Amino acid sequence: MRKRSAVASLIVIALAAATIGPVHAEESAVVLKDAPGRDTVQANCLACHSADYIVMNSPFLDGKGWRASVTKMINVMGAPITAADAEEIIRYLTANYGVTPRP
Repeated sequence: MRKRSAVASLIVIALAAATIGPVHAEESAVVLKDAPGRDTVQANCLACHSADYIVMNSPFLDGKGWRASVTKMINVMGAPITAADAEEIIRYLTANYGVTPRP
């Protein structure tokens, strides 16, 4: 009898868990700033990583840093980004998420 009670309890727990579904934190997705080049960034960069990566690195990267990051994505990570798109991405990131270099 005790064994049946344990099995029944497990079934009830499993059914309850299945009907509740996954639990998600109350986080909002990062939305990139609306500016020229955003579509190119979304089409190229967000194919491999989230926009969180851009925002997370924005306090540290200036134009040179973003250029190095985009170049790394192409040469090391194999991102299929054209030269024209790379320049547009770098301009967008520098203008909207770049730090001003210190003199």
